[in-house]
Amino acid sequence: MYSAPIPWKMLSATHGAGVLTPAWNLADPVTLPEEGRFFVVDVVFASPFASAPVVHLGLTGFDVDQHDSARLTVKVGQITESGFQALISTWSTTRVYAVEFSWLAIGA
Repeated sequence: MYSAPIPWKMLSATHGAGVLTPAWNLADPVTLPEEGRFFVVDVVFASPFASAPVVHLGLTGFDVDQHDSARLTVKVGQITESGFQALISTWSTTRVYAVEFSWLAIGA
């Protein structure tokens, strides 16, 4: 049985989130420094994939309070055919005012 090959598809973009983003909580004063804090950015692809693609995420910029260390992670979560979630997190007393990241999705 023969099936036609499905061509590869690639999409990419840059996103940002920060204090002007509704519900942004990473710049709030810290009351319990031992607890981590996170913010989720829902990214929607311009056109969906046939199945969940591989997503590469890279931090391209950030703005943190100068009085603390720059503690920051950006990870991919919940990948579907139509998008994914970018999980931005910090911990201790770090206050994050803005984050910018680029992503590349490769699939069929």
